Amino acid sequence: MIAIQLLLVVVGAIAVTAIANRRGLQSSLVVVILAAGVSFIPGLPRFELSPDLILGVVLPPLLYSAALNFSFVSFARNLRPILSLGVGMVVVSTLVTGVVGTWVVPGLAIAPALVLGAVTAPPDAVAALAVGRRLGLPKQLMAILTGESLVNDAAALTIFSLAVAAVAGTQTVFRNPLLLFAYSAVAGVLIGLLLGVVVHWIRLRLRDSGLETALGLLVPFAAYLLAEEMHASGVLAVVMAGFSLGHNDADAGFATRLQGRQVWQSLDVLLEAFVFAYMGLQCRFVFAGLSLTGTSWPRFTLAAVLVLLTVLLVRPVWVFITYGQHMLRWRLLSRLVERPKFAEKMRRTRNRPRLGADRNRERRPLPEQLPWRYVVVISWAAMRGVVTLAAAAGVPALTASGQPFPGRDVIQALAFVIAVGTLLAQGPTLPPLIRLLRISAPAEQRRAIEAGQRAREISMAAAKDALRSIIADPPEGTNPAVLDRFHQQISTALAERAAAEAAAEAVEDSAAGAGPGSRDTLRVVRQNMLAAQRRALVQARDAGELDDETTRGELERLDYEEAAAATTTD
Repeated sequence: MIAIQLLLVVVGAIAVTAIANRRGLQSSLVVVILAAGVSFIPGLPRFELSPDLILGVVLPPLLYSAALNFSFVSFARNLRPILSLGVGMVVVSTLVTGVVGTWVVPGLAIAPALVLGAVTAPPDAVAALAVGRRLGLPKQLMAILTGESLVNDAAALTIFSLAVAAVAGTQTVFRNPLLLFAYSAVAGVLIGLLLGVVVHWIRLRLRDSGLETALGLLVPFAAYLLAEEMHASGVLAVVMAGFSLGHNDADAGFATRLQGRQVWQSLDVLLEAFVFAYMGLQCRFVFAGLSLTGTSWPRFTLAAVLVLLTVLLVRPVWVFITYGQHMLRWRLLSRLVERPKFAEKMRRTRNRPRLGADRNRERRPLPEQLPWRYVVVISWAAMRGVVTLAAAAGVPALTASGQPFPGRDVIQALAFVIAVGTLLAQGPTLPPLIRLLRISAPAEQRRAIEAGQRAREISMAAAKDALRSIIADPPEGTNPAVLDRFHQQISTALAERAAAEAAAEAVEDSAAGAGPGSRDTLRVVRQNMLAAQRRALVQARDAGELDDETTRGELERLDYEEAAAATTTD
């Protein structure tokens, strides 16, 4: 019965998502609203999964896919705002929501209120990232939102475990919460990196794209379960495994990369549609359980509104405190610098010799500040999602002493209201806000175009060098006439178009009527050229000459060219 219900939920969610996307609507919001309406159908049985199943099956693939396609260089470059939002914001939101919860919810003690705060702390960036991709947000803004989504779940779930253990009286590895948090984070990172290295070593020796793709599908679940068994952060283990394998993805075969991209894109669509449908289907049953506790609806409604407003406002306040003072300071400084007297004073102060200072040392540049438009979008992109609902469902029914967990039904009901409420409040308003702010990145787009041109130049130079090496030292059993004709044609074409496209045309012209074995010769030549191009691009990326996003785009183009070459030379 559960399997049939699961199938119906998935099929219905995909169908609704397809219709919403076709009509230009926000699919996550449409799916939640329709699923919530369906939950009130009389006689409809409750479709409920184990919270361990949701956290261990649904969450890891989504996080792994995001980390696999996310640049670790971009993560490191934006580490400060990512940690500020992914860790600092989660801690502050937990504490503030917990304090408000004890004030507005009658009988809710501080420890269960902190459980509520941890449950509602992590924003789910799935909807925000979907909106950002559709509206073409700048790379830096997308990198911050993506990086935050990879970190905040780990921080929130760790705090959630600590709060639940404090209320339920269960044992943890360390009694000190700071030591437990540090151990969970460090061990999770190390487990993920180690697993990534092992899987990469195995993948290079499989030499079978189907097996390599299947192995990749197991990685997020293995990382999560292994880390959780060692009482570490399964979320961080999944993220670091994705970072490790994504950074070394160029070492795998082209067929593996092409299959992996399609598989993970399909899996993302499937899981995201299921997540929001599952959220909506819990609506009627969550409030039915609340009514059994004797909680009055007016009092609960007031508490839900106040807690929801707290969750909505605490993020903009935190973002303003974190970034607003820096922006005000920079604006004041820039206004003062425009005044001639102040500018002259700054110049004299800067050139004044200092005791023990190196006069020839260059002045250290100030860190780049986020534009205020980016800050506004970041402050409002805080919809809650599957982690909030799964964590709320994971609150134990009984404590270690056998007593009912205090406030469990209220925590679950408030978590559902906040998840759906933030999605309804911020989901429809985020796209108009982005359009109103007119966020564009012309300079970033110019840099991307220039970086793409530089990547193609590097790729073309590597192709020429590889071709010269092949001509100077032909592979054994090659046809000299085919190689000579191929060399002449591709040398002319390389001056006019991309290396892989020129090679594709030259293969057809050179192989036509060249006799048996010519296609095999040209296939080897093209594979050597493509391998040289990939090596050159990866070396340029590691040397800092190319950014990770540009390198990934050029490598993807080479993968499709190699797939076409394998087809045309068969």
